[in-house]
Amino acid sequence: MGFADLLDEVGGFGRYQWLHVTLISLPGLLMASQNLLNNFVSGIPEHHCSLLSNYSVHNLSHYQLFRAFIPLDSSGNKLDGCRRYVEPQWQLLGANSSANASHAQTEECLDGWTYDRSEFLATTVSEVMTRNLLIVLTGAIIYGGLSDRFGRRSVLIWSYLQLGVLGCSAALSPSYSAYCVFRFLSGMAVSGVILNGVSLKVEWIPTKERTIVGTLTSFFFTFGQMILAGLAYWLRDWRKLQVVTCAPQFLFFAYSWWYSESARWLVLNRRSDEALKSLHRVARINGKPEMIDKLTLEVLHSHMKKEIESSHSSFTAYDLLKTKGMRRISICLIAVWFSTSFAYYGLAMDLQKFGVSIYLMQIIFGAVDFPAKLLALGMLSYLGRRVSQAACLFLSALVIFTNIFVPTDMQTIRTTLACLGKGFTSASFTTVYLYTGELYPTVIRQTGMGFVSTFARVGSMAAPAVLILDEVLPALPSVVYGGAAVLAGFFACFLPETLNVPLPDTIEDVEEKCCQSQVVQYHKYLSESKNSKKKNPKHLSTLYLY
Repeated sequence: MGFADLLDEVGGFGRYQWLHVTLISLPGLLMASQNLLNNFVSGIPEHHCSLLSNYSVHNLSHYQLFRAFIPLDSSGNKLDGCRRYVEPQWQLLGANSSANASHAQTEECLDGWTYDRSEFLATTVSEVMTRNLLIVLTGAIIYGGLSDRFGRRSVLIWSYLQLGVLGCSAALSPSYSAYCVFRFLSGMAVSGVILNGVSLKVEWIPTKERTIVGTLTSFFFTFGQMILAGLAYWLRDWRKLQVVTCAPQFLFFAYSWWYSESARWLVLNRRSDEALKSLHRVARINGKPEMIDKLTLEVLHSHMKKEIESSHSSFTAYDLLKTKGMRRISICLIAVWFSTSFAYYGLAMDLQKFGVSIYLMQIIFGAVDFPAKLLALGMLSYLGRRVSQAACLFLSALVIFTNIFVPTDMQTIRTTLACLGKGFTSASFTTVYLYTGELYPTVIRQTGMGFVSTFARVGSMAAPAVLILDEVLPALPSVVYGGAAVLAGFFACFLPETLNVPLPDTIEDVEEKCCQSQVVQYHKYLSESKNSKKKNPKHLSTLYLY
């Protein structure tokens, strides 16, 4: 008997769970906006050197000045948007006198740049002359630890408020430094919303519904990507876009007080009275009022006696690596989270290179998630978590490597393969969010999710930097992205399977399951050794990764 049995008794996946999951998932529509906002907020518009000089007083059109100052190739395209002629090449205004311009001396843009406003009316690039924003990696650790100490609900509510206030404040930033500070702090809140939302959903869902609920709720993020493209196309101004994507957080903050705290967490933190009230509330909403009298503190403690006895007051990130089973899980998940995010954002955050409208490309990248996540749902339900995770990573690597051999002039095929690769990495993200929540025990689940997802932030921060390698060798970024996915796929093969397995509540539960897995492997090894007449238990150590 365990907490999973209590959930079944109070209605299983009933009315409360439907409302609970839906309300927590709704903010996911705007989480994609927060993660991919830089594609539009810091998009790089077409630009050239400003034509601010004494020559601008001549009675000449902007195009004539542009033609006289900006180096162009034979097709009329800019050679370099960051250089101009030192002296105006008036001869280029004639019909047949462009031959001598190639030897003219050029200089850097001394008077700034002029930006094309047809695609973006205003971005942080055109206002502050830079595009890089450091992606937050501290929020996952901070809010993961706080959640295991103060509860999932409390930290989630605070994260909504923090994201709403600081996200809207970023739109009013007078300088790029202030903007970075607000975006950094609101980025921390994004980690709090995503990680606590996942745990609070998982800990109230019965075992058999976890797969389908975890996968289907990830579609909120997919819809969010497409909503972002529509909002960005409509607004065309980074300040307005910032406000529109952050203001709804106040609505989420208002209704989040309805959430019930995780009863698992409450029991393991010696707050059984509150856990019992939450369970009674769930039973009443699920149409099981008779359980209110039947479910007492004695019944609750009898269901979770072992978990209560083995739990203690607090855990730290060190506990994720202290024991063999936890260490194996954490090391493998670090590799999977890093590589999934590394490849995902490497493809998703550089949409302008595809030669297609950035708005259309964002919609395409969102739409490709639908078949990818449906594929993930089928794999998770029938093949299990481990095979699904490894397969998604290997398939994404295969697509990325294939794109290396497609000629650059075959842009349609390259874009199609990039979208396919993004679909597989998205399916990998869906899997790893569900998988991580099932692997770590309740007493340290949020600390664990925060710890390993921090490496996803490292991966997303490193992804754009890798694109610089194409100046050395055009295929090099794809080799790095694909190689990381292959390596993570092998690490995923060493994770324990969690399909239809009850959630672990304590570290002892995890270690016990790992020991059971070792016993099964050991008996399998002995059976194979007996058949082959080779009884050498020393080789058993090769089966495990510690």
